[in-house]
Amino acid sequence: MPKLLLISLVSLLTACAVGPDYRAPESPAPEALVRADEVHFSTQAVESEFWQRFDDALLSQLVEEALAANHDLRIGLARYDRSLALLRQSRGDLAPRVTLEGGVANQRLSADQMPGGSRADRDSDSIDASVAAFWELDFFGRVRRSVEAQRAEAEATAADLSALQVVVIGELVDTYFRLRGLQEQLRVAQANADNQRESLALVEARLEAGRGTEFDSVRARAQLQSTLSRIPALEGEIAAATHRIAVLTGQEPGALVAMLAGPAALPLLPTRVATGLPGELLRRRPDIAAAERRLQAASARIGVATADLYPRFTVSGLLGTQAASTGDLFGRDSETRLIALGIDWSFLDSGRVRARMAAADADAEANLARYEQTILVALEETETAMARYAQALREREHLMDAAEASAEAARQARVRFEVGVIDFLEVIDAERSLLEAEDSLARSHTRSATALVGLYRALAGGWPRHA
Repeated sequence: MPKLLLISLVSLLTACAVGPDYRAPESPAPEALVRADEVHFSTQAVESEFWQRFDDALLSQLVEEALAANHDLRIGLARYDRSLALLRQSRGDLAPRVTLEGGVANQRLSADQMPGGSRADRDSDSIDASVAAFWELDFFGRVRRSVEAQRAEAEATAADLSALQVVVIGELVDTYFRLRGLQEQLRVAQANADNQRESLALVEARLEAGRGTEFDSVRARAQLQSTLSRIPALEGEIAAATHRIAVLTGQEPGALVAMLAGPAALPLLPTRVATGLPGELLRRRPDIAAAERRLQAASARIGVATADLYPRFTVSGLLGTQAASTGDLFGRDSETRLIALGIDWSFLDSGRVRARMAAADADAEANLARYEQTILVALEETETAMARYAQALREREHLMDAAEASAEAARQARVRFEVGVIDFLEVIDAERSLLEAEDSLARSHTRSATALVGLYRALAGGWPRHA
């Protein structure tokens, strides 16, 4: 009979859980991500650890350091650990709470409380020890829905940590490429300044020989100073990028100045990038996963609120011993025990309960809208990143041709000036065009590299470290 009662009790506890049973909403995705430019993209699987494809050992080292020491990631990991601790706490509510109690007391009654009694008669000792248990019988699933909600929150926090990894490493690689691009712009400015110094020396030599004009000398000097003025601003931006990389890797701002001082070429960029299928994108993006898990948590909380419409049943028990002396503490007549079944039903408070249910419903609706919006934003970010990368590649092709043509024009202008075919104003104009073309090319290469990083961030591709 006790076995049958236990089986019946377990069946009751697991049979019913009020509130909606969660089903993940459908997330319809477009047939393909590529809209206008299929030349630069394919539906193959997104690359794993995309930064490795650039074959830059220093960049890979910086990424590893950021994953290990970045303070934002450490904060995110602590939040995940906290959510796991709360999940363990909520699971504990499924089992009985058992406490061990004990005490020793000495009591003396006053003469008024015990008239005629001696002082010794008015003194008494008491020793007790007991084990107490309390268990909420979860007939209507309030505790189970709470555990479901907390489990979904923990999974959402894990996805938040993965999303934070995407953001941090994306920013690190983006900043690294901007640093290399700025160093290339600095090299271009310094090289053009050297050429313009030669032009100034040539003009001044011609002036001393009576073949030039003061006007040409002034114009050449102005051109040189204009070019030199670009250098301090570039050096300042290089310092800022270097400091940012150091902080992203969990170090003080000046820690990487020496390491990153040596310029390095920007990587060769792929002309065709694997973007995968839209359905894969929606399953891969951690922000979408986090939004979907929070939607389940909100759905479970509807069940928690609904369970308050029904009575709560509890079982409590106590087994102990109480005596006046330690020798009698475990005697047969010192035993104490208590078994109680409790019912708590605030049926007259249904208005407040239904208000909490309505609030939980509204939270679920908001989380559904947030989930759907997250999907749309993910598709938007990916489509936009693809368009930017494709256009950046086209722009770079034109600027490469422009830089080559400008270099040839500047070379020919100097030759023609030296033989007296043109005046120096045309040389200055050609050198200015060369500086602008090479600077624009360096900027374009940087934009192309950072656009590729932006695309990988939108794709959330290749993030092997998950909480």
